[in-house]
Amino acid sequence: MTMGSDNGLRPVNGEITRTHLRHVVESQQFTVPLLMELFDRSHEMERIVRRGGTLDYQNKIMATLFYEPSTRTRLCFESAMLRLGGRVISTEHARAFSSEMEDEQVEDSIRIIGGYSDVIVIRHNEEGGAKRAAQVSPVPVINAGDGNGGQHPTQALLDLYTIYRERSLEGLSIAFLGEMDKGRTARSLAYLLAKFDRVKIYFVSPPELQMRGDILDYLDRHGVRYEIEADASKVIGEADVVYQTRIRPDRVSDQPGLKRYRIDSSVLAKMKKNALILHPLPRTVELDKTVDGDPRARYFQQARNGLFVRMALLTMVLE
Repeated sequence: MTMGSDNGLRPVNGEITRTHLRHVVESQQFTVPLLMELFDRSHEMERIVRRGGTLDYQNKIMATLFYEPSTRTRLCFESAMLRLGGRVISTEHARAFSSEMEDEQVEDSIRIIGGYSDVIVIRHNEEGGAKRAAQVSPVPVINAGDGNGGQHPTQALLDLYTIYRERSLEGLSIAFLGEMDKGRTARSLAYLLAKFDRVKIYFVSPPELQMRGDILDYLDRHGVRYEIEADASKVIGEADVVYQTRIRPDRVSDQPGLKRYRIDSSVLAKMKKNALILHPLPRTVELDKTVDGDPRARYFQQARNGLFVRMALLTMVLE
């Protein structure tokens, strides 16, 4: 496993420049130097976790405010804060609060919770909910996913870090399989990939679930090559990374054709021998469990990397 040779950090007086983030709301806010600094810190967090964590942030409190349930993301953030020595106040049912049932605005909730904590991690049911929170919050806000077809920047950051640990991001080819139109993870990662040269993206999806025009327009403006495809077998052998996402059968008119968007042993045989297989998880029928034993499967390490990246992000917003 190798890291990129040029990590993008620029020494100042012999020391690495550190960057402070106010909020983490969308993928577009990250520059390449900022990404490289984040990855450098994430690598540091791997070492910190191996030795059991740190107490450097023992006086900090993180609030996790989830309007939609997401056990993996919430527990990952909470574990990250605890590994840093901090404390956590948490809810996974914010929409069921009595105040929310009475139509309290997210802005009011954020102003209040910001008085109880040093950073807020929010998952909102509406697209743009995290941005609304950040606009009024007295403390840093981190977007843990907003709406159907919104963004999930921390997932995209850990995805990119997983790739970066083993591949050059320059000249990368990646195939996204599954639901593209409402796929927060694929949308957010596409924004990040557009920052690197000679990237080629394949969007493989049923026509009714293909990537929306806003992402395609963004890629066009940034000179990123992409192809729209309805059959994974036509492009799977070209990809350095195969990024499988879920696909809900009830959203697809061609039920027999669903097999064109899933990974099983027959797809493995067509892939590059050194390709990486990623999935944001949880999975259903789109990723066969027989794939777990393939040496190209990285989705459990991908989830593990989320701990390191989210630890690193917390240090950047709390400094």
